[in-house]
Amino acid sequence: MPSHRRALALPALLCVLAAPVLAACGDSDPGDGTTVSVEASDDACKVSDTELDAGPVTFEVTNKGGKVTEVYVYGEQGGEFTKIVSEVENIGPGTSRDLSVDLGGGTYEIACKPGQTGDGIRTEVTVSGDAAGDTGEPAYDREIEMTVAAAGLTGLDGADAKSGETIEFKLQNDTDGTRELEIVDPRGKGVAEVGVDRGAEGEIIIELADAGTWTIKVEGGPAEIEHPLVVT
Repeated sequence: MPSHRRALALPALLCVLAAPVLAACGDSDPGDGTTVSVEASDDACKVSDTELDAGPVTFEVTNKGGKVTEVYVYGEQGGEFTKIVSEVENIGPGTSRDLSVDLGGGTYEIACKPGQTGDGIRTEVTVSGDAAGDTGEPAYDREIEMTVAAAGLTGLDGADAKSGETIEFKLQNDTDGTRELEIVDPRGKGVAEVGVDRGAEGEIIIELADAGTWTIKVEGGPAEIEHPLVVT
């Protein structure tokens, strides 16, 4: 059964994805430009060219490893490479995907993430030209990764956020059926939701605009799961 998705049309909602059927947010085509090959494996991330000119870049990613992988382009934020500029996910072993993005001048890191977890295996890329502006891609500040299984929901213990942060909430569904991930704002209004099939992963990218207690809900099982997320 394919993954499905539903989302409310609110300004705060930047992008809602349900893996593995849908392409990642970074799969838009910025037009003609530079093409760079990326060979991802379980222990390496080989980028064919690390000195680029500003403008449209297409990273042609091939997964040479044995695990499903994903590739991110990170920009610098606060002295660290944590700003997600673009991404492509769910690249199976032996398959290829393109990640297209319009890059301004500056330094970036390309991260390959075998198993789709962790900080990734990173390669620095330098882009010459005008400073980076709005790439047109749905960038976000960080991820919160969760798993729902028979024992409940994990990944949110101790999690908090700052108002104005844009976060990708990722839910891995290890139950025996479809589950719904929903984000509810401090006023009790649902702002986004996505359906995640058994064994699949779903994502919601959303700006947490208001301070207060948000609620992360997982529905569709024997009991509804709710977990607070304090935004200060």
